[in-house]
Amino acid sequence: MAFEKSEIAKLQTYLQKKFGNPGIALRDRKVEDSLEVLINGEFIAVVYKDEDEGETSYDLNMSILDIDVDGE
Repeated sequence: MAFEKSEIAKLQTYLQKKFGNPGIALRDRKVEDSLEVLINGEFIAVVYKDEDEGETSYDLNMSILDIDVDGE
């Protein structure tokens, strides 16, 4: 389930508007069903694409390490 260029652009625009951050960018990964999510060039999450019964959905997966939270 590869991402189309137009699909990536629409999803990126959606995330930028939803989170109020134009620094959000999506980048291809070696795995076709997902994209890297970056904020101002820093990797923060992965978006997975799922197609089931003719419907497409996207899953945003962000791992947060306890050492990152403790450092704030």
